[in-house]
Amino acid sequence: MRKLTFLLTCLLLVGIGLVNAQSKSITGNVFSADDGQPVIGATVMVKGTTLGTITDADGKFKINLPGNAKTLLISFIGMKTVEVEARNNMTVRLESDTKQMEEVVVTAMGIKRSQRSLGYAA
Repeated sequence: MRKLTFLLTCLLLVGIGLVNAQSKSITGNVFSADDGQPVIGATVMVKGTTLGTITDADGKFKINLPGNAKTLLISFIGMKTVEVEARNNMTVRLESDTKQMEEVVVTAMGIKRSQRSLGYAA
């Protein structure tokens, strides 16, 4: 009976070790391609999941990947979203996404009309 209990305990410990080995920790830095400054608050997501994190004040991030995940999506407002292969100590450079808007009409009343039909200055 003791041998059976010892064997089951060993199998349980090996099983726990295998489950823990299925996730790995990835670290990296996110910089702006324009000026080389760190991007503060960039979103780092694991592709195909809801797992994610944001970069700190130095542009650094740390995220735990599940065993089958290999791709990260990195995005920030005003910059192009980048899809990169996950590896440890990675450096990512985000490029500016230049889109221009012609004009914006903001109303406090929530009216959705064209600028010409408004009875006040825009």
